[in-house]
Amino acid sequence: MDAGIFTAPMRCRLYSMPILGRFIKRNPRSRCALHIAQALKDTAMMQILAGLILAFAVVGAARADEAAFLQSLEGKWEGNGAVRIRTNLPSMTVSCTFDSATTPSSLALEGRCTGLMVMSRAVAVNLTSSGGRYTGSYTGSATGVARLSGTRRGNAINLGILWAKNVNGDRKAQITMRKVGNNGMVLTTTDMDPRSRTSVVTSEINLVRN
Repeated sequence: MDAGIFTAPMRCRLYSMPILGRFIKRNPRSRCALHIAQALKDTAMMQILAGLILAFAVVGAARADEAAFLQSLEGKWEGNGAVRIRTNLPSMTVSCTFDSATTPSSLALEGRCTGLMVMSRAVAVNLTSSGGRYTGSYTGSATGVARLSGTRRGNAINLGILWAKNVNGDRKAQITMRKVGNNGMVLTTTDMDPRSRTSVVTSEINLVRN
């Protein structure tokens, strides 16, 4: 029996549920029927309010969790890795340094990577978190600023890349920012090779926080 019925007058509560249902159907404007209708309405409203409170609590917890994760990526980072300019070219070794600044809902990772062939390029990842999704931009490609969008799963933010112009046959690729332990991070970019149609790691940078 619905809890709201217990707020109805005593004589209404003496009926069994089947009899009460038939009584209300035959006497919809009776005092008993009106009391029960109001009681059920109040109960439904309380259930809706309880659901809203629970939903807000879940959203608040998710935001707090995202803020804590972003904060764990803040600091100065340096490391080494390998980069391919194109999927069909050999990789080159690079060394990189980054500064990462965060807020409860954003991350700005900016730095520079230098190769053995005296190649140096500024690299930046700027992200904003909202409603469980990440959006932002990537700077570092010769084609211009790329758009990023994706989600976090565990210790990794998985993002789709939309290049400003075609790279390796199209404008799509993926980048993952994965936290390793308390002071490690790996940046991995993958792209589809246009000939073999297989996924190729075009860059992987292993970083350690100073």
